[in-house]
Amino acid sequence: MESSSDEDEGRTFVQAISEKYNPENFPYGQGIGIVILPSPPGSPVKADRLFLPSILVLNDCGINKAGSRTDIATFCAHIVEVDLSFNQLNDWGEICTIVSNIPHLDFLNLSMNPLSSVELEPSMAEVFFRVRHLILNNTHISWDSVHTLTQHTPELEELFLCMNGYNAVSASQMSCTSLRLLQLTDNQLQEWGEVRKLGLLYPSLSTLVLANNRVESVGDSKETLEGLFPNLHSINLNNSGLSKWEDIEHLNLFPKLEKVTTQGIPLLQPYSQQERRSLLLARLPSVRVLNGSEVSDGEREDAERFFIRYYQDCPEQERPERYHILVSKYGQLAPLAEIDLTPRGTTVDVRWGDRVEAVSLRLEQTVGDLKKQLRALLHLPTNGIRLFYINREMCSVLGPEELKCGCRALHSYSIRDGDEILVVPKVKSRCSSSDL
Repeated sequence: MESSSDEDEGRTFVQAISEKYNPENFPYGQGIGIVILPSPPGSPVKADRLFLPSILVLNDCGINKAGSRTDIATFCAHIVEVDLSFNQLNDWGEICTIVSNIPHLDFLNLSMNPLSSVELEPSMAEVFFRVRHLILNNTHISWDSVHTLTQHTPELEELFLCMNGYNAVSASQMSCTSLRLLQLTDNQLQEWGEVRKLGLLYPSLSTLVLANNRVESVGDSKETLEGLFPNLHSINLNNSGLSKWEDIEHLNLFPKLEKVTTQGIPLLQPYSQQERRSLLLARLPSVRVLNGSEVSDGEREDAERFFIRYYQDCPEQERPERYHILVSKYGQLAPLAEIDLTPRGTTVDVRWGDRVEAVSLRLEQTVGDLKKQLRALLHLPTNGIRLFYINREMCSVLGPEELKCGCRALHSYSIRDGDEILVVPKVKSRCSSSDL
């Protein structure tokens, strides 16, 4: 394929490499691979050497063509990863020219290239056979082209199809048995029937990410669900439309599922954070990681006991099946005792000179509040007082403790019935001109 330097025609892959990875941007000595080039007349490559890593990042370079096959092959003999996101590639022929001349290509990112109006022909797709990680986010690639790719990438392990506007999944006669991870975040899938197709297309999936779709249910029979995702280890249903506990319980039918993410679903909105996690954990006995946090044995037991207490006062017909299973495990549980941690009141002796008065205190009030109370109650002078707390049991050891901080709560001093508050006048210094 001929290369062109005409700016009206955009930029080639070869030009982008030459411009980004020339010696001015990568001075010698940075430990990056070196390619020596003869720079023949008319070549878009102006440098006689380029410093190329094994991972090429050429995102947002205005690339819309491949360039010289020979130059690509020379540049890319050692390349394993290429990021071509945010370019203008809209011709599978140009993309295939690039891929076919990178013999060790393992990772390819084509996100944000406009591929909605072009179809990949099976005869061209064979060049992708070494790719194991393929990112096609926001390309609006058709499902037919996706199937063509997966049928010609026998080692494909990870496929990213986010933000492609899919509201349905197209079936295919051939499945892709090598795929382990599928990302479909930010599409428009709603019916569980479309998710079911994914299980048939990719039977070896270990991770399925359906975040920010509006999947409304996990709605299949027990027999169908048990065989649908036999190897699924992790599922992400964040911000889906799940609204019934039955949908959560159906996840238990995936035999290897251990990691579940379900934040932002309508079902959980009425509950507190503690209730959400506990009620989910109790219903998902095999899950080891919930919403990104590992589940300890102690947390699981606490959640299951919480579940029993949560439903034990409900009518029998409202108790879920899981309740009876857990009761058979732990037995009927007594309600948790309600403990009032509100600071209690107490009565202390307030001593002012020769006077001693028994005064009731609210321990949640502050030292400043206490001073105001004593002034009004005992008709103390307004020209300034100091307060000292005397612990009845420890006075011989600790002595009086001055209550200096006006904003400190009384309960923090551990005041008890029978303790003493000593009131003494504040002595004004010669420099002082204000009262307390």
